[in-house]
Amino acid sequence: MFSTRLDGIEKSGIRKIFGMADKNSIHLGIGEPDFNPPEHIAVALKEAVDAGYNKYSPILGLPELREAIVERIKRYKKDITVDNVMVTMGASSGLALSSMALYEPGDEVMVPDPGFVFYIPHAKIYKAKPVCYPMKKEHGYVPQPDDINELVTDKTKAIIMNSPSNPCGSALGKEEVRAITEICKDHNIVIISDEVYDEVIYEGEHHSFLGDYENVIHLNSFSKTFAMTGWRIGYMVSSPDIIEHISRLQYYAIACPSTPLEHAVLAGLKGPQGFIKDMVAAFKRRRNVITALLNSIDGFDCLLPKGAFYVFPSFDFKISDTDLALHLLKAGVVSTYGSAFGKRGEGHIRFSYANSTENIEKGMDIVKDAVSSLERN
Repeated sequence: MFSTRLDGIEKSGIRKIFGMADKNSIHLGIGEPDFNPPEHIAVALKEAVDAGYNKYSPILGLPELREAIVERIKRYKKDITVDNVMVTMGASSGLALSSMALYEPGDEVMVPDPGFVFYIPHAKIYKAKPVCYPMKKEHGYVPQPDDINELVTDKTKAIIMNSPSNPCGSALGKEEVRAITEICKDHNIVIISDEVYDEVIYEGEHHSFLGDYENVIHLNSFSKTFAMTGWRIGYMVSSPDIIEHISRLQYYAIACPSTPLEHAVLAGLKGPQGFIKDMVAAFKRRRNVITALLNSIDGFDCLLPKGAFYVFPSFDFKISDTDLALHLLKAGVVSTYGSAFGKRGEGHIRFSYANSTENIEKGMDIVKDAVSSLERN
């Protein structure tokens, strides 16, 4: 009865563990800010509804919101215009629509390993072959241009980049972005760049793939920036030709983005930005706490993340990462097993520190006690 597109597509490992947790667990699993959206954005949403902005939006999104996005993105690409921008239902719909528009049977799509749980299933759903490029611990989980170049074939259609990374917390430097872009230019490979954590950088600055290469699809979201994961609103930036093609798919998939939410996000872009700075500062303090605590527990080795709000420690216990996550869940801490993000995630576990420092400290106390009885390699 069902399409073969779903063959081999399993439920996300993140959601599997989350669904097994009880209400008393300390949640360090799902990655969403533990803040609420700024008050002026919430007020703008109510005002939009009351003012009657409840009808269909243009397919590409409200022109005034697209203009505001242009102003935000000009820091990465100075010659951007509204013709380069489409509002989406979160970055997730942008990823799905990009896959639908680009992938054909026989195409190869390079994806990070470990990498976010959507990338491989999207390739499979649209009958392309996912080809994993390594995110190695010895390189700080930063993809290396030479490793990527070795995997390019005449069937390579696209590459998915994600910086800062979920689950690794790593961030690409300027030189890696330049080198990977040059490889893609040489082989006419589309870069699908998931940059939803571009505001959550702790040292230095974010380096975007937006630049002089036309075949880049920049995907972003307000979910993390304004702590509104449940609102499902984001945007895509690309060449006018790519935007035109994908907007046709957007119409048949969702018709248009949510009009009241667009008005609210517009208020967020035009209003005070101190919320973002304060939120990232809080994440940075928590990052330092959880990294230090994990490294104080025998059996874990945790690199200091450069962005996002995840730690991805390796471990040397004689137990699989899946069983370790279940062991910690039974003890009262929700995490995500590393292999949920790819084969290279084996022997790792992901913790989100989008939780209070108090809960992080309690959680790490539980983790320390829970692993104390485990045999080590």
